[in-house]
Amino acid sequence: MKKRLDFKNFSIYFDQYLFISITLLSVMGLFFLYSASQGDLNVVIKQAIFVGFGLILMFFVSQPDPDFYKTYSGLFLVISLILILATMIFGNEINGAKRWLNLGFFSLQTSEIIKISLPIFLAAYLYNRPLPISTKHTFLTLALICLTFFLIYRQPDLGTGLVVFMAGIYVLFLAGLSWRFIFISFGLFVLSLPFIWNNFLQPFQRQRILTYLDPSNDPFGSSWNITQSKIAIGSGGMQGKGYQEGSQANLNFLPEAETDFIFAVIAEEFGFIGICILLSIFFFILLRCLYLAFNARDRFCRLTIGGLSLVFASTLFINLGMVVGILPVVGMPMPLISKGGSSLLSFYIAFGIIMSMATHKKLMQK
Repeated sequence: MKKRLDFKNFSIYFDQYLFISITLLSVMGLFFLYSASQGDLNVVIKQAIFVGFGLILMFFVSQPDPDFYKTYSGLFLVISLILILATMIFGNEINGAKRWLNLGFFSLQTSEIIKISLPIFLAAYLYNRPLPISTKHTFLTLALICLTFFLIYRQPDLGTGLVVFMAGIYVLFLAGLSWRFIFISFGLFVLSLPFIWNNFLQPFQRQRILTYLDPSNDPFGSSWNITQSKIAIGSGGMQGKGYQEGSQANLNFLPEAETDFIFAVIAEEFGFIGICILLSIFFFILLRCLYLAFNARDRFCRLTIGGLSLVFASTLFINLGMVVGILPVVGMPMPLISKGGSSLLSFYIAFGIIMSMATHKKLMQK
């Protein structure tokens, strides 16, 4: 049910189903994070502050009319690109990567912002174009998508770069990209794979792909992460070992237990039943977003909801895929569950915008 509460001269807009399910998932994330961090209250308290602030932020972001986001989408994108460039110059270097910009009170992963601003800008640019999208507008859109991908790839952050790239492609596809162009582009991409392998992938990225193709190649080296993850997931069985009883995380066998591989911790402690409950909440959120997209007031709102929802779905799929071994490890947190303020806040903002697109109606549908 979409709420619109009238108090004389103003209205409050939010979608109660999304708000409740996202809040429930966030609280569950704190519960799981306490175990994954081996009872580190400092980690949980810091994450709880982000959750509380993020839920408030989501509410406020849902209040402006969609025309506000349409009008200022270009400005949002420019600011995002400036932040990416500032990170490349002034960002903190951690493990050889410059992905974070120190704002004093916390470090912002600037690539998380562009996951939101790019789909909104492309929705505003393409929503009133005649169908199918012309070759001119298609190539202009692809040029912008590739530029943003390249900037993030140079940090280097291939995982987030791929999500940003897919975010742009989703909106372009939903806007009416011709199937002929899709098939031709896919064929050219397949043919260019050897060139991409030799010229664009870093040595550690190539090693991750080789590890994905043959996990037994280096079980105590590059294959360690995925091997321990599979052990944790498999050992959980049907009902799990119990809260804080998982051996892989508590004995430090499982790396990045608080971030990339937190799903393995959940599977080990709560088993198949636990992860089914968790994934059903994710599935409900995605179904709700799909419903809101179909019932949005105009094409711009549908494109924005569709693009942002698919970004959420892609992030979840990549995280689950790499944890269970069907995708290479690219460093992707589980949305709304893993530790990390930037990722958490970006999804709260995205869902706030989705609520704005879904709950503001006009007397005449476009």
